[in-house]
Amino acid sequence: MQLYPLPITAWSSTCALGSTRDEIRAKLWAGETGLGAPPAWFPHQTRSGQVTAELQAITGAQAGYDCRQSRIAMSVLEGVRAPIATATDRWGADRVAMVLGTSTGGIDRTEYALDVARETGELPRDYDMALQHNFYAFLELLKSEIGARGPSTIVSTACSSSAKVFASAARLIAAGLADAVVVGGVDSLAKTTLFGFHSLNILASSLCRPFGADRPGINIGEGGALFLVERSGTSNVWLRGVGESSDAHHMTSPHPEGRGAILAMERALKSAGMSPSDIDHINAHGTGTAKNDASEAQAIVAFLGDKVPVVSTKGYTGHTLGAAGAIEAAIACIALEEQWIPTSLGADPVDPDVSAAINHERREMRVRTVLSNSFGFGGNNAAVLLGGAPS
Repeated sequence: MQLYPLPITAWSSTCALGSTRDEIRAKLWAGETGLGAPPAWFPHQTRSGQVTAELQAITGAQAGYDCRQSRIAMSVLEGVRAPIATATDRWGADRVAMVLGTSTGGIDRTEYALDVARETGELPRDYDMALQHNFYAFLELLKSEIGARGPSTIVSTACSSSAKVFASAARLIAAGLADAVVVGGVDSLAKTTLFGFHSLNILASSLCRPFGADRPGINIGEGGALFLVERSGTSNVWLRGVGESSDAHHMTSPHPEGRGAILAMERALKSAGMSPSDIDHINAHGTGTAKNDASEAQAIVAFLGDKVPVVSTKGYTGHTLGAAGAIEAAIACIALEEQWIPTSLGADPVDPDVSAAINHERREMRVRTVLSNSFGFGGNNAAVLLGGAPS
């Protein structure tokens, strides 16, 4: 069964770099980080990628969904609402599906509710776990907003969540269950994640430096991205393939030789009928931790060699966890649309043990294909292959 290629006819993103394509593009072009001070409630020194856009409260009939997760999702939706409406008219609401990824859902809203309960003895009246915390809640909100009635599901495989959704979209279309699929992911900052990564001793007290020498660890971010994948259409960016693997090496550490990463990249190229020489650029998972970056760099060199330009964009956005795959795919779309790649912020000087070709400056170049890597806890790996229109 031929799954690919499929046109990506629209995309949108909201993250620490901005809430529009132009805002995100401008900071990438300038090599300017979106990382800043952590939320006021976090007592430890770090940097975080908070969404700075004004997020509108959700009111009216949908007010029960109101939480930061849903507000970010609605912000992202505004950038693709019109093309999704066009696709719904074209294919019919029953033929428009939705597959979204997240790793935290609306957990920050439950944290707030528990804080109130500790102070007052009661949960706040406006707290609704089903509509605010549960992973599927923001998906239901978005589906109702666009009027889609096709199949829908949430993917939660840690940091590969919103990369794996692209493969789900291709399978739905190939199986004849949908003609258009809205895919992407959203995650919001929460105490559970910030304190959790701090307890693992991998939360950086300063700006993260993926692939850099003496890198201090990760910064956590938030945000989301949405894409419209259709059975047919015209686009400058196409979904050319996706590779998935589950090596289950360790609950939190990657395989030291990057075996799962290699397998995911290998399967992505195989699904596209491409070879390693066809890859022009890699948007790496590149979290900034010692083990992750070393493992991924080793995998890249073993499979693709040491000449393909590699960039981690987590120095701009922070690690947005379940939204990382989608946000980084959006950045890959900019590279394909405009034919340039950003500097890998914070990587200079590169770790001398990293032999991959880490990109040190903004580079205008031919970009026909981008491989965007997302590797999650538990060995959940995904590699999304994006490219220009097939000949």
